[in-house]
Amino acid sequence: MALQRSKKEEQVAEISELFKNSKLTVLANYSGLGVKQMQELRKNAKENQTKLKVVKNRLVMKAMDQIDTYKDTDRSIFKEQLLFAFNSDDEVAPAQVLAGFAKKNKDLEFVGAITAEGEILSVDEVKYLAGLPSKDQLRGQLVGTLSAPLSGFVNVLSGNIRGFVNVLSARAESL
Repeated sequence: MALQRSKKEEQVAEISELFKNSKLTVLANYSGLGVKQMQELRKNAKENQTKLKVVKNRLVMKAMDQIDTYKDTDRSIFKEQLLFAFNSDDEVAPAQVLAGFAKKNKDLEFVGAITAEGEILSVDEVKYLAGLPSKDQLRGQLVGTLSAPLSGFVNVLSGNIRGFVNVLSARAESL
C-alpha cells in the first residue's frame, strides 16, 4: 500500500533532520535478514545511540535535496533498498554497530557512507572506520597515558619506604 503524501513529507522531513545532525551516515544492504535479526540489530544500534532507518531511496534523495551540503552528493550508491544508520554523537558508531552485526550475519553488507560534508565513502573506508576505537575507548587510553607517569612516580617514591619497612621488619624478626 502506497504512503499518503503527508506521510511521505513527514518521512522526508525526519530524514532531512537526521542527515543534518549526523556526523556519518552508513548505508547497508539488509536483504536476507529476518525480523528477529532486524530487531537484534535495532537493539544494538539503540544501545550505541545510533538510529536505523529503512526508507525508500527516492525519499532519501528528496531529503538530501533540502540540505545544501548534500545537493551535489553522488547518488549512484542508491541502487537497492538500503538501511541507513545515523549517529549525531560519534563518527564511527554507525559503522561499528553494523560491522559488529555483520560479523554474525553475513546477509548485512556495507554499501558505503556519507559524511557530514556530503562526501561518499567506499566500503573499504567504512570497514576501516569500523575498526577504529570508539570515543570512550580513546578517552580511556588518554587517561591511562596521562596517569602512567604519575603512577610510576608514586611507585618509585614508595619503593624507598617499602624497602625501609622491610629492613625494619626483618630486623625485628631477627631479635
